[in-house]
Amino acid sequence: MFEIKSFFLFLLVLNFEINPLMEKVVLLIGGNLGDRQALLKEAVLELGKQFEILKLSGIYETAAWGGKSSGNYLNMAVLLSTDKSPMEVLNIGLEIENALGRKREVKWGDRTMDIDIIYFGEQVMQTERLKVPHPMMSNRRFVLVPLSEILPHFIHPQLKMSSQDLLEKCSDKSEVKRFASSLF
Repeated sequence: MFEIKSFFLFLLVLNFEINPLMEKVVLLIGGNLGDRQALLKEAVLELGKQFEILKLSGIYETAAWGGKSSGNYLNMAVLLSTDKSPMEVLNIGLEIENALGRKREVKWGDRTMDIDIIYFGEQVMQTERLKVPHPMMSNRRFVLVPLSEILPHFIHPQLKMSSQDLLEKCSDKSEVKRFASSLF
């Protein structure tokens, strides 16, 4: 038994030594146009070609947020691992959105796919194109419910609160309904 534990510990250490710069990233993906569930599945498959997918939340249905779109959204959280930079991850997400038919005509408008970076490890960054952690996440139940499912105890690097605590204190009372347990 000791030899098996030692072997697995060796593999864990070896993996860390080979990939010391791997960062865990949380994305929220979703949309309200087209075959919403099929588009989520396609987005996850495309993300899996670029990153190591570690965990997927269930799929949640919510009303439109922000008042500019019609039709309910399907959303889910994706935990992945990467050695790419935040800007590289952003650009890959935008490429996937475009490949899945995303049109940017109205801010917070209808869309086939939206891929937002919620966390990039514990990094904090603000550029013109990217703000991490996502600045609106703590005000949106449709983000916090799936996030709390996959990372309930992760501490927000600026707010110093866990995902579960952020959800409990969230002033957004919009209904977030479980749509499906998994994509696959």
